[in-house]
Amino acid sequence: MENNAINAIRFLGVDAINQANSGHPGIVLGAAPMAYKLFTAHLNIDVKKPNWINRDRFVLSAGHGSMLLYALNHLSGYKISMEDLRNFRSIGNTPGHPEYGHTEGVEATTGPLGQGISNAVGMAIAETHLAARFNKPDFNVIDHYTYVICGDGDLQEGVALESVSLAGHLGLGKLIVLFDSNDIQLDGKVSLAYSEEHKKKFEAMGWQHILVEDGNDLNLINKAINKAKKDSNRPSIIEVKTTIGFGATEQGTSKVHGSPIGMEEAEKLRVTLNWPYKKFEVPTEIYNHYRKKVTLRGQRVHKKWNQMYQEYQNQYKDEAQLFDAFVKNDDQIDLTSLEDLSQAKDEATRNVSGKVLQRLSQKHLNIIGGSADLTASTKAKGADGNYDRDHRLARNINFGVREHAMGAIVNGMTLHGGLRVFGGAFFVFSDYMKPAIRLAAIMHIPSIFVFSHDSIAVGEDGPTHQPIEQLAGLRAIPNLNVIRPADASETIAAWKIALESKDTPTVIILTRQNVTNYEHTSYEGVLKGAYIISKEEEELDGILLSSGSEVDLAMQAKEILKEQGLNIRVVSMPSQFAFEQQTKKYQKQVLPKRKKILAIEMASSMPWYKYTKDVYALDSFGASAPAEDVLKVFNFTKEAIAEAFLKKTI
Repeated sequence: MENNAINAIRFLGVDAINQANSGHPGIVLGAAPMAYKLFTAHLNIDVKKPNWINRDRFVLSAGHGSMLLYALNHLSGYKISMEDLRNFRSIGNTPGHPEYGHTEGVEATTGPLGQGISNAVGMAIAETHLAARFNKPDFNVIDHYTYVICGDGDLQEGVALESVSLAGHLGLGKLIVLFDSNDIQLDGKVSLAYSEEHKKKFEAMGWQHILVEDGNDLNLINKAINKAKKDSNRPSIIEVKTTIGFGATEQGTSKVHGSPIGMEEAEKLRVTLNWPYKKFEVPTEIYNHYRKKVTLRGQRVHKKWNQMYQEYQNQYKDEAQLFDAFVKNDDQIDLTSLEDLSQAKDEATRNVSGKVLQRLSQKHLNIIGGSADLTASTKAKGADGNYDRDHRLARNINFGVREHAMGAIVNGMTLHGGLRVFGGAFFVFSDYMKPAIRLAAIMHIPSIFVFSHDSIAVGEDGPTHQPIEQLAGLRAIPNLNVIRPADASETIAAWKIALESKDTPTVIILTRQNVTNYEHTSYEGVLKGAYIISKEEEELDGILLSSGSEVDLAMQAKEILKEQGLNIRVVSMPSQFAFEQQTKKYQKQVLPKRKKILAIEMASSMPWYKYTKDVYALDSFGASAPAEDVLKVFNFTKEAIAEAFLKKTI
């Protein structure tokens, strides 16, 4: 029965990929035994309650092998029909790479290699932190494993190595990676590009390495997973030696990696693997087998957990109430508790952000995160000390100089559920994080990314640390709320929006230099993306439109223009994303047509042309000097802005 159950996975994969004339059959054929054993003997899931908080997490980091996951989830009883498999890689059905929120049973959107295993590190961190907060003697409310299947390609990506290094350092013993080690990648043999010894490498990073020499030996695979579970102090990687495209004529070669094997070859494979069934045909006894081994077993585990949790609620009412709030995760941020922070004079928005985060973390215990070795500069620091293997309850995560891993780990922790997670860095190094930020937007998850040192006003560190094109790049990502607050009130608002978001990640971009706080900046305005912070006194002569610290420049330039008899409106636009969601009527009220508008920003001019043809921006790299000198060199002064406005036709 087990052999047939494995072949059911293989042939559902082969048939779907052939039908689509697109896909990756090699991993489906080679890795099916390890995936089968994991699902049927170890993975605790409830397919009828797929969001059960204490389920084991399974991440297919090698997302190109999506049919491996879809076949398993179909057989296990998730809402993935045979019709969905028949329509693999077509509109509205099972996508080419797994997409979180699109297909039931998918824990993370994977495919960009290295991201999935890095998400899994985040999930494992979340598990340890929530367990430390809520578990009591005889009541393991949170007690699950995070499993991964990855390939050679995953382990060559920098983001994966950053994450693996941190996982070993943190001793994430419930993280278990099954490595489909088939010595083949897209361009040929792995040896063309890679010659490191996995055992030495992973052990040096604090991992347990277990070798399974025969990827078809279910007994060896089972023993390896059990051995991995027993080591609670180290994450484990189980290197399973497999044959890519097992059973196919061209098995063991890159030819079976990323192309359908074809109908004729599929018929040969049916003979080779003794599978006498038609395309997309699975015998009832195989479905029954999966129902017994995966579906019902998982439901029994969930039922037992429910019984335990009911008693937990009786004995630990306060903790249970807090746990339920964490899982529900819909905290509302009380602005009245932060009002005093908006009254400060001439303070950098990064400093205000740090104070807001400290204040909110005291009240909202589900807020957790940290920076990439930059907490002193970004002020993005978690509460209650430094999280590590001996202090799981602490909420400041020292990500180290690992920006890309930080982004992916923040996503993994967010995907786990129960926590509001942030990561912090210098804005220019969002370049290192963009793939993870983009995936957060694709997944519709409310990850929070905090970036300070947002412009050429960084000063002495020079062009390498002065962002220019980063705002344009991030604003171009769909479903990403990029907020660049002008002052303390807008910074407070940005955090409220970020922490209350349900399905949109937020990027908060902050100044190093002090800015002036203004009377009419507000949460309501930031929520709408753009709003008037200084009205014209009489008939409108023109508008100064800006974001961040440049709002202060606009306000100063307005005074110069006022002396020359001009009635100028100043509009703060902290979030182009939010403004685009407002009604056309509101947009026209704020930025009326046929009125002169000068957009001002110390960054690429590109994002502003949708609002005006006149943009005062910076389309060159910066310079190394004190901030005041740099601003003068690039003419970001109130006088220069007023002059630029006057040069244009009003």
